[in-house]
Amino acid sequence: MQPQLDRLLRTSLRAFSPYRPGTSVDEVRRRYGIEHPVKLSQNENPLGTSPRAMEALRAIETLSDYDEDDHAALRARLALQYELSPDSVVLGHGSNELVQLAFIAFVDPGDDVVIAKPSFSLFRKDADVAGARSIEVPLRDGVHDLEAMLRAVTPKTKLVFVCDPNNPTGTRVERDALLAFAGELRPDVLLVIDQAYKEYADAAAADGVDVLRRRPATLVLRTASKIYGLASVRFGYGYASPQIAGWLDRTRLPFNVSRTAAVAAFAALDDAEFVARSLALNQSGKAQLEAGFERLGLHAYPSAANFIAVEIPAEADLAYRALMERGVIVRSGDGLGMPKRLRVTIGTPGENAAFLTALEELLPQWRGAAVGAVR
Repeated sequence: MQPQLDRLLRTSLRAFSPYRPGTSVDEVRRRYGIEHPVKLSQNENPLGTSPRAMEALRAIETLSDYDEDDHAALRARLALQYELSPDSVVLGHGSNELVQLAFIAFVDPGDDVVIAKPSFSLFRKDADVAGARSIEVPLRDGVHDLEAMLRAVTPKTKLVFVCDPNNPTGTRVERDALLAFAGELRPDVLLVIDQAYKEYADAAAADGVDVLRRRPATLVLRTASKIYGLASVRFGYGYASPQIAGWLDRTRLPFNVSRTAAVAAFAALDDAEFVARSLALNQSGKAQLEAGFERLGLHAYPSAANFIAVEIPAEADLAYRALMERGVIVRSGDGLGMPKRLRVTIGTPGENAAFLTALEELLPQWRGAAVGAVR
């Protein structure tokens, strides 16, 4: 940065690093000459995109005009799933935008925000941008420590985040524990329950809307990026009280949800067959990876999502690079707050097998290096 421009940057952002996405397939092709890398780094749906969504996108005849701003029919469709009113639904350019809007609408510089550690990195990022203080509460055995998070709430706390299932660990909280936590949380604190991976969790998992029905100061986030395979179109949505949803709606940019996103999401919501296939593939893939980790003597957190966080006997960045050289792209836990763990998306049977094979080939040298270090 040029010295004369340095004074322009906000103080809260001076030590701030930009978001770094996972390594792309094209980058691995260029760097290592591997024609068909296996990408298990960004929690995408290995089946691709909902066929109904693709069909609807192909039917779009023009993109030359501004689409409707409030997407009333789509909000009504999303509300119907829970028998809520459409004014309880807020739409976003991905659920990430709704996190940002919560900070814009409710957080002043100097306010406190309670976040689990590790959890979704953009919670802390948006807090830094807002000039808020992040109070980070360590996970307990990979799961949100809700009792400790409750104790961390201060008189200046505005937001509390619960990511469930949690990214990057894949773990979930118990339904009764979440309801009890929400019942004890001060009513003037907004509880944000990020459930981007909710569709992958089992039937006994908590549903944030159950909390919302009991506690008006609640925002429940969902996305079409994961189970519906719509990451590229960027569509997220949230459930909240009409008052909270209205405040969020007035802070968003006009036309924040594109026509392509709205059309694809509306169609995907009715694609029950694709969702069923996606869930079945995820369940079998999870079992495949869990069996492989057990055979290799590796600990993995129990996952309620479409990825698994596995512990390895090596530095996470080293393991990430070694796997990438073999054509397998995962996510290093070093950048996610999980040293010596990898976050691995559950893929197809062939992709999972390729990862396990590469991992098994590398384990002897990692374990040997670890023994040498102890000596």
